[in-house]
Amino acid sequence: MSLAVYKDKMYAGVLGKIIGVYMGRPVEGWTYQAIRDTFGFIDYYVAHKTGAPFIVPDDDISGTFVFYRALEDSGYPAAITAQEIGEAWLNYIVEDRTILWWGGLARSTEHSAYLRLKNGIQPPLSGSGEKNGMAIAEQIGSQIFIDTWAMVNAGNPARAAEMARQAALVSHDGIAVECAVYLAALEAMAFDEKDVDTLLRECRQYIGKNPYGEQLNRLLDDVIAQCEAAEDWRQVRDWIEENHNYAKYQGNCPMVPNHLAVIMALKMAGDDFRKSVSIASSAGWDTDCNSGNVGCLNAIRLGLDSLNQDADMRGPVADRMYVVSTDGGDCIFDAVRETRKIMRAYAALNGEKLALPEARYAFDFPGSVQGFMIHPVHPFDQAAVRVYNALETGGKPGLAIDYKGVSGSVTASVSVQTYVDPSPKAAPDTSYFEVYASPALYSSQTVTARIECPGDENPDARFFIDYYDANDEVAVMREPARHRLVKGENTISWKIPDTHGRAVYRLGVELVSDSRRDGTVILRSVDWRGAPERFHMGLANDLTPGISPFVTRTKWMMAFMNSTKHTGPDFLATFAISHPERNGVMTIGANDWEDYAVESTVQFVHAEYAGLVARAKGHRNYYAGVFGGGQIKIIKRQGPDVTVLAVSDKTYREGDWHDLRLEVKGDRLTFLVDGEEAVVAQDNTFASGSTGYVVDEGAIVAKYFTVSAI
Repeated sequence: MSLAVYKDKMYAGVLGKIIGVYMGRPVEGWTYQAIRDTFGFIDYYVAHKTGAPFIVPDDDISGTFVFYRALEDSGYPAAITAQEIGEAWLNYIVEDRTILWWGGLARSTEHSAYLRLKNGIQPPLSGSGEKNGMAIAEQIGSQIFIDTWAMVNAGNPARAAEMARQAALVSHDGIAVECAVYLAALEAMAFDEKDVDTLLRECRQYIGKNPYGEQLNRLLDDVIAQCEAAEDWRQVRDWIEENHNYAKYQGNCPMVPNHLAVIMALKMAGDDFRKSVSIASSAGWDTDCNSGNVGCLNAIRLGLDSLNQDADMRGPVADRMYVVSTDGGDCIFDAVRETRKIMRAYAALNGEKLALPEARYAFDFPGSVQGFMIHPVHPFDQAAVRVYNALETGGKPGLAIDYKGVSGSVTASVSVQTYVDPSPKAAPDTSYFEVYASPALYSSQTVTARIECPGDENPDARFFIDYYDANDEVAVMREPARHRLVKGENTISWKIPDTHGRAVYRLGVELVSDSRRDGTVILRSVDWRGAPERFHMGLANDLTPGISPFVTRTKWMMAFMNSTKHTGPDFLATFAISHPERNGVMTIGANDWEDYAVESTVQFVHAEYAGLVARAKGHRNYYAGVFGGGQIKIIKRQGPDVTVLAVSDKTYREGDWHDLRLEVKGDRLTFLVDGEEAVVAQDNTFASGSTGYVVDEGAIVAKYFTVSAI
């Protein structure tokens, strides 16, 4: 089938995954009895009832939507290898911080695999029972990360199964691999086949012909028979508890009971999406993992309309998701843009041409809002507002904003998040993964929106931002001028003002009028792209960062994705960066930053090499202008390989301060030291990416940090 047939189901699959996770996450770690005593049956979101945050970073979401980037990074090979996927782990994970449960060697399956990879042990040995012990290797993680391998292979269960096998071998072994393969095949086939029994039967052909595959087939026979004989899902749940509870398997989150819970939810819910994720969330065990997998599979199988067949499962989510990786600019993300990535991979794997909207926010799928919501920060001066996709009323894609009573200080505002939430971190008992992100929007970038007005009488519009001020509090900055909206299409733009190096938290559009206005406007698109004209961080006397070295966590410091070990603000400079191992990197920015210069005044204290990074995609793919080994040079890091592209005849002395500037324009790379061109190279491996610093076994101190578009 063509992508045109599958794309809405891909979007449904992404939504189903995150809906399932948000359903099950608040009760992850709860006993079945505690869930039953507290909620009876979880048939909707309960985060607010547990004190947990609703939209959360989660290993199920981040791992699922990060690790398949190995396809893009490797040129979309149809036969991707476990080694290529393992490299994606090393590139996109920040050790001890992002994606995984960092429970320790021989305690956390994925942490153990990461340490093996880091130490040069390649898959499949990195995840093997031989290396890590079968008690570790047969845990749930291989299944929870598997959905994207199915979605990029929509309608092709054989290839989905093989890619899933390669992905699972990075970190798992035994029956954990076979369960992941089976689930991926189910999801890929579900694009074409709706009948659950047919899926469960036909996808067995992709289970391995080995003892673990035989074990899985016996388990499937047993659980399916239980489902077909039972009148209620709780009877099947009781059977799983009696015969396959956690105590009967080794490890802390074994695959078998959780895989059986997934099959149970699929069988016992029939064609009811909501019931399926409710069963998975109410059954106990690893609730967010199981509900996420069930949600993805059933959303693909049943389609977009199934998500809101009963209650509105999509509205509270509003497409929002956190995808936490070293690519911090893509952390605050949404289901539409993630679906576009999946579509690109599918098109590349199948030789299809692909035309996608150019704008970041184009609201191009039915019901999509891409994180745009009624602005939450100033609710008391807000007019009556409703936000929905214009496709719902038979129009073209766009964010329809119904407003009533806009007048004077009473305005109508919608906004989208561009950086981490300012609310306090959730209580420890929610097992909340912290959000690590870079801002998506920066001072001096120009935002453009297309707004269509169907009526003759319209309000004015203006942009605004919420940003972090010098006290790390959220402050508001509104566009000083108002744009008059006329009937038909209007294009408005605003260059984001200087926030003195502080992160922009939200971007909004506000409707204002001197006299009462009621009606509808349609936000057709919102976009910005490329590096900022000038984004600058400096010292305290420059009204920008500079602080006691004993303060290590500030909102502006958090704007960098940091894989260095000992880095913080400094009272004499902007940053002190120290890393005892190879390749300590900290970056800020986005993957669409192409031609720009990065500047900093740096004291090279001592290191194998250290300097400025440009066009980074992850922390193992980048260019850098560095000092090291007595030389000034431009290097390229691509995975494990470091290539010296050019060397200067100039030298340096440890401990001296130098003004560094690294320029990347097209395939020309220029490294300037103290205003003079020191070294030039040509290379076209990396066309775009974020920027920052690298320190390899040593330390630097840096004053100022400036990025400017070329």
